[in-house]
Amino acid sequence: MKNVFLLLFVGLLGLTSCSDDSDDSQSGNSEWLIPSGEVFDGGPGKDGIPSVDNPIFEKADQTTFLDPNNLVVGIVHDGVAKAYAHRILDWHEIVNDELADINYALTYCPLTGTAVAWNREVNSEITTFGVSGKLYNTNLMPYDRATDSYWSQMRLDCVNGDLISTRINTFPVIETTWETWSSMYPNSSVMTTETGFNRNYNQFPYGDYRTNNNNFIFPVNNFDTRLPSKDRTLAVLTDAKNKVYPVESFGEGLVVIEEFPDGELVVMGSDTRNFITAYYNAGLENITYVNGPGAIVAEDSNGNKIAISGLVVEGPLAGTQLEAAESILGYYFSLAAFYPDIEIFE
Repeated sequence: MKNVFLLLFVGLLGLTSCSDDSDDSQSGNSEWLIPSGEVFDGGPGKDGIPSVDNPIFEKADQTTFLDPNNLVVGIVHDGVAKAYAHRILDWHEIVNDELADINYALTYCPLTGTAVAWNREVNSEITTFGVSGKLYNTNLMPYDRATDSYWSQMRLDCVNGDLISTRINTFPVIETTWETWSSMYPNSSVMTTETGFNRNYNQFPYGDYRTNNNNFIFPVNNFDTRLPSKDRTLAVLTDAKNKVYPVESFGEGLVVIEEFPDGELVVMGSDTRNFITAYYNAGLENITYVNGPGAIVAEDSNGNKIAISGLVVEGPLAGTQLEAAESILGYYFSLAAFYPDIEIFE
């Protein structure tokens, strides 16, 4: 009963707190890179949605709380893989973690369906990030605990505070189903539900929001109707060109090669296996989609086999790591709101 009450409480806060919040007293700085009148109070307040700062992990073969079609966000670095379930991220939105030589905050906004991992080392200082309780274009605005500056997850920069205009240094993430991830990375570590907080991780806190294309809680600029609003699409972001690739356009599996101003882009995805990634080419020729084994999702005409992480794992170029394109996977409406000039792959 306690969990049901919490769900209703969070939902009511979100529905009744859409007031203009241009009060800068929390940040101590009145200068914003975005219109302060379009920054909204999400309801629970600063740290009302608690970040997970001491995540606990278990091996994939020990994980029992996930169903095959549950979405997870994965990170692969130096051959080590970690996964974070949407079921948990829906309730916490930020996990402060580390892997090998990187310290990162995995940020996730359930209202825009976007996951971004970024470096927690800012100005030579390692900090942690928390949920500010503020939203811009219905998207998460983290704050850093070193300077209390406010950041925009989807703009990829600091929009208020001492670090204003600082760009985010991101790390590539892979979002897919638990079935796909666990088959690709059976030795992956998985964040458990032992977060230190009492939440019902079997329940989504925002009702039918994920599936109802007409369900919105907060205002959004530039509402674009070229695609259904909640379609999951990957936006590749560059200074000269932004373009989205709908997951469903990739069917049972597809590799798309496109010229971008800063290089040849390789987009690999599958609607059936529910993933999509984008990298810049590095000597591969005539790339086609393949279904495994393991994490392999593509190969070229010279026998090079490419993993979902962009690593060439077999062939003449074995060991080559393709450079990840700056990209965000999320609901179409949110990507179009932040990047109104965005093109659509057809």
